[in-house]
Amino acid sequence: MNEIVSWLHDRFVVFYENIYNWIYGDGTHDGHGLAIIGILAIGMIMYYLGGRVLARIVKRTVRTTHQRHWQRKDIEKRQETLVELFKNVWRILIFIVILYALLKEVLPNADALLTPLFASAGIIGVALGFGAQSIIKDFLSGIFIISENQYRVGDIVDIEGASGTVERIGTRSTVIRDIDGNVHYFPNGMVMHVINKTMGYSMARFIVGIHPSAELDKVIKTIDKLGKKLANEEKWKSKIIEPPAFVSVGEITGTAIEVIVAGKTQPSDQWAVIAEMRRRLLEALERQGIQLAVLPAFPTAQKDKK
Repeated sequence: MNEIVSWLHDRFVVFYENIYNWIYGDGTHDGHGLAIIGILAIGMIMYYLGGRVLARIVKRTVRTTHQRHWQRKDIEKRQETLVELFKNVWRILIFIVILYALLKEVLPNADALLTPLFASAGIIGVALGFGAQSIIKDFLSGIFIISENQYRVGDIVDIEGASGTVERIGTRSTVIRDIDGNVHYFPNGMVMHVINKTMGYSMARFIVGIHPSAELDKVIKTIDKLGKKLANEEKWKSKIIEPPAFVSVGEITGTAIEVIVAGKTQPSDQWAVIAEMRRRLLEALERQGIQLAVLPAFPTAQKDKK
């Protein structure tokens, strides 16, 4: 038993001495361990702390340089989009710097080995560039999309027939999620036409069909009164820029008169405002005895008489 304990003790001492010499050096070893630990520690600090500092700088810059007509949500979306972009670039740069520093520390004559490697990588990159024009196109298109502020993370957009909320914008692709939860990936180079439904402000616009016998002036006054009341309530005034009001009369048929209602809201708040306005308008018209439009009855097919 004593021999086993003595053998384990000797092995532990040897292991400890090897680790100590690897870290601090002993004349025969250069002590790379301490330098490697330092590189990794500084790299991790720069990776996380630098990302947070960069995020604060980007947010403050966007907040102080934004255009006057931008709404609060526009500023927040722009900040989130640019923060994610610059964080990704920062992390890639830190990773490259750490990798280069580790290679220089571990490999003897690292510069002599890395210089031809980078040179060959450049030549390979040029060769691949001729066969990767779509990637370059996607990258340049992504830069223009972000710099021109065409859409931001959180915007509701329609891209090439697919509608949804923008979840991520990269220099390579755009990711949106539709109302059914499906995720759509679009290479930025193929984004030719974008409909942004939440840029600056949104329109709460809907149509009410009333019966031709209804008193139109009474309906208009009811709509305007409800819209102003809604816009002054504490819950809704932060969402509504211009109260929903009567705009015009649409189609007139023997069974219905279309009344168009519209108002201006904060980005993405139009659906909530439309739903609440419709609910209140339905209750008000019912109280006043104003009939809504009646769908025309389709004649039933008559059986052939023998």
